[in-house]
Amino acid sequence: MSDTPSADTPEDHQAVAAVLDDLAVLAIRRLSTQSDLSLTATMTLSHLDRYGPERLSVLAARQSVTQPSMTQLVQRLEREGLVRRTADDLDGRAVRVSVTDAGRALLAERRRRRRERLAEMLGTLSPGELRELTRVAGEFLPLLRRLLESTADE
Repeated sequence: MSDTPSADTPEDHQAVAAVLDDLAVLAIRRLSTQSDLSLTATMTLSHLDRYGPERLSVLAARQSVTQPSMTQLVQRLEREGLVRRTADDLDGRAVRVSVTDAGRALLAERRRRRRERLAEMLGTLSPGELRELTRVAGEFLPLLRRLLESTADE
């Protein structure tokens, strides 16, 4: 029998899920400001920035909201100059949404502010704690990226 613990039990899965949930709380609650966009708006902009123009129906499905809700969100983002809507080349009845330069700039500024806040938080750790966190992050990040990629199409 091996001394290495297995991570295949439901309890292990729950422990990992709790850590990932804490990371989500950190990212969403502790690093965002009140003036920021909603999570759905931010995720929509990020998706458009990463994957390019999409139909409203696809955006609604990706964000798990109704098409009328996504239409309202896109209208608001369009008024703010963060996205633009154009007719779909393949189906003139459909609309494709793309992020604007202003939307990209907003996302970049949000990333900069989050990273600045994280750097401040990391500054509260001792040098030993920071080294340990850096070591663990080096092992954790490839697995997290793989997990995110495996759920990207859901």
